[in-house]
Amino acid sequence: MEELRRSYSRLCKESGAEPQEGVLQQLHELPRGRLDLATQSLTVDTCRALGKLLQKEALLTQLVLSDCMLSEEGATLLLQGLCTNTTVRFLDLKGNNLRAAGAEALGKLLRQSKSIQSLTLEWNNLGTWEDAFATFCRALASNGSLQQLDLRNNQISHKGAEELALALKSNASLQQLDLRWNNIGLLGGRALVNCLPSNRTLWRLELAGNSVPGDILRAVEQAMDHNQDRQTTFRENQARAHVLSKEMRHLREEKSKQFLDLMETIDKQREEMARSSRASAARVGQLQEALNERHSIINALKAKLQMAEATLALSEQKAQDLGELLATAEQEQRSLVQRQAKEHRLEQQVGRHGSGRGCMVAGAGGILAPSHPQEAAERESKLLRDLSAANEKNLLLQSQVDELERKVKSLQEQLFLTRQELTNTSAELKMRAVQAEERLDLEKKRSRQSLEDSEQLRFKEVEHMTRHLEESEKAMQERVQRLEAARLSLEEELSRVKAVALNERGQAEEELIKAKNQVRLEEQQRLAHLEEKLRLLAQARDEAQSTCLQQKQTVADAQARASQLGQQVEGLRRRLKELQQELSNKDQERVAEVTRVRVELQEQNGRLQAELTAQEALKEKAAALERQLKVMASDHREALLDRESENACLREKLRLKEAEITRIRDEEAQRASFLQNAVLAYVQGSPLRALSPQK
Repeated sequence: MEELRRSYSRLCKESGAEPQEGVLQQLHELPRGRLDLATQSLTVDTCRALGKLLQKEALLTQLVLSDCMLSEEGATLLLQGLCTNTTVRFLDLKGNNLRAAGAEALGKLLRQSKSIQSLTLEWNNLGTWEDAFATFCRALASNGSLQQLDLRNNQISHKGAEELALALKSNASLQQLDLRWNNIGLLGGRALVNCLPSNRTLWRLELAGNSVPGDILRAVEQAMDHNQDRQTTFRENQARAHVLSKEMRHLREEKSKQFLDLMETIDKQREEMARSSRASAARVGQLQEALNERHSIINALKAKLQMAEATLALSEQKAQDLGELLATAEQEQRSLVQRQAKEHRLEQQVGRHGSGRGCMVAGAGGILAPSHPQEAAERESKLLRDLSAANEKNLLLQSQVDELERKVKSLQEQLFLTRQELTNTSAELKMRAVQAEERLDLEKKRSRQSLEDSEQLRFKEVEHMTRHLEESEKAMQERVQRLEAARLSLEEELSRVKAVALNERGQAEEELIKAKNQVRLEEQQRLAHLEEKLRLLAQARDEAQSTCLQQKQTVADAQARASQLGQQVEGLRRRLKELQQELSNKDQERVAEVTRVRVELQEQNGRLQAELTAQEALKEKAAALERQLKVMASDHREALLDRESENACLREKLRLKEAEITRIRDEEAQRASFLQNAVLAYVQGSPLRALSPQK
């Protein structure tokens, strides 16, 4: 508001004028977008400054300029400023004696402004200048935002009423029109009645104090009732249509939300299936890798087995060769033994023959005897050496054969163990491959079954949603048909009412012919009445001036009293701030307590989550070691039961904590309500409450 005051002062100084104190005070006390300058005598400079100020002002919604004694130039400047304003909704120009220039400025305002909804022009002279008032009426015909127009006491004649009737035929927004205490007369009333069938928005038209006959007033009242019923029906239909559209939007949002939830569920299921398929694929890959590793091990064992078989074949070949050598050595030994035995027998025979010959061979024997036993001894020693060498070689070969036999036996044992291990490994691999295939088939069947279930569920949900949407569309169509039938019935009723109005119009014309004779008498009476009215108006003007002076004095007293009340209000505001500070402290304490309890609950939740994680780990370990730990299953179940009982106990503690938090919140809310009631009681019992008027 201070910015408005500065802008107004700056504009006044730019135009070389002093700002008015009353305007400054009203700009300072601007309540809720309402600028009330009633009874302020505004100069032309002030009007120029206010017009420039209103061009860009976006806070004002109501402007009261009643009894401001505006001149033609000042009113024109103000209305020119309002032409570009887009926020002012209510404009009061009561008692400013606006004339031709004012009517033209108002017409320009109505043509350009799209925001003014209520216009009060009571106690002006707009109808005195017919051309200017016609311009005003043409602007009213093209206006699409004005809903309430007050033209009381504006000297509007029957020609002005005819211009208004032409404007009402084209206007589609005006709802209330007050034409009381003008000079409309019979012709103006008839023109207004004739235009009412073309206007469907006007539901309040006041024509009292215009010397309009009673039948015309009744016709106007009937037309207003008909328009009001039409407006009521239109609003009801619009409200129903709004409710139906809202319900349709709500249903669509709900169905779309359900559909999105369903699609999200399907996506989650698909993700879970994809995750399970990926896990299965990873597991199959692991099994395949293990199988490949086993195959490589088997191939290595086969290679080792072939090498062992080749080594065994070589060893057997060596053993066979050694056996052949041993056989040849034994044969040679036997031949040597036989030859030695033969030689020994020959020597014995030679000894027996030598003793018989004696002397015959003495000379020769003397020569031959020394050489034969020496050769025999050498031969015998040579044979013994050969025999010992053959025996040693035989023993060596025997030891080699034994060693080879032991190696063959060890190789045969290794070969048997390798074959047995190969057999066991093959059997285990076959069993694991069969188990992996069975698990893979089971996973495939499970994923296929879950996919089929999800597809069936999605199909059922889509079918249910489609059926529900079709039912809702049918219901909406039925409602639209019922509304259409109601509209048709209303149109038929409207046509019947129009026929009745035409009949009444014919009767009124017949009565009009009869009433022409009375019109002259009424005109004479009206002239006398107008003279009396002028005299009463002069008296009323004098009384109004005296009343205005009294009101100014009262306003000064009220301002002094308002300053005192403002001081009291400041004191109460300070007290209220203190109470609000106490209340905020209490709220902070409550928030701290709630935060502490929440932290405790979060810690307990963390512990529970840790325990749940531990339980899940135990469950996974139990699932992995399920076959090997069947003996420990009962103990594990007991541990799980203990964990579940502990979880139940913790959940019970959590529930008790939540109940305690709820109780604390209720106590704090009750305490806050008590404090609020105490503040209200204090405010109601204060002097400001005693001095302020009852609402």
